[in-house]
Amino acid sequence: MTHGHTAADNSTDSPANEEFWDSRYGESDRIWSGDPNTVLVREVADLTPGSALDLGCGEGADAIWLAGQGWRVTASDISGVALAKARRHAAAADAGVADRIDWQRHDLGISFPAGTFDLVSAQFLHSPDNMPREQILRAAAAAVAPGGVLLIVGHAGLPSWEPGPETDVSLPTPAEVLDSLELPDGEWEVLLSDEHERIQTRPDGQPGTRTDNALKIRRRAV
Repeated sequence: MTHGHTAADNSTDSPANEEFWDSRYGESDRIWSGDPNTVLVREVADLTPGSALDLGCGEGADAIWLAGQGWRVTASDISGVALAKARRHAAAADAGVADRIDWQRHDLGISFPAGTFDLVSAQFLHSPDNMPREQILRAAAAAVAPGGVLLIVGHAGLPSWEPGPETDVSLPTPAEVLDSLELPDGEWEVLLSDEHERIQTRPDGQPGTRTDNALKIRRRAV
């Protein structure tokens, strides 16, 4: 990919998927770009650093970037292989970054990082197999502290170079994601809900287009 990564396409509730992602992350030193997701960078720019939760952290690019901005990060993934790579990448980053990241292995359909956070980020939380995505995102919302932000970024459809039947993976709109969170009335405000097109490198190395969507909401302070 040319912009960001989809490292969060990895959290499932199936042991078979843990094996799948361990194998996937074992294919090479990096399977993603190593850059933080561009929407995360843009949407976090106006936030005061505090505690952050990165769900489906993959090789750690988002968590490492957040830590570099002064956030204290809890970063979770189902793949132990991915987390080992993320730790190595954090250790090779700027001094002090690794000390601000707590790497945790979670099958998010079964266990979830404890605590509340000023920022909860779910970037491309999709899986090719069964995953209770709505359940996980509701847990993500519950983990947002008063005054904190939940940022969910996902694919809005297949890439331009993959015509054909739709994937079995759920690709809801931002409005559908918001509805699925089942948030109490009056407790949250929507800061961003949109679709956006970006350039992504195709398998043949040529540029292609992909449409993603983003939902950014803030829990009202008590």
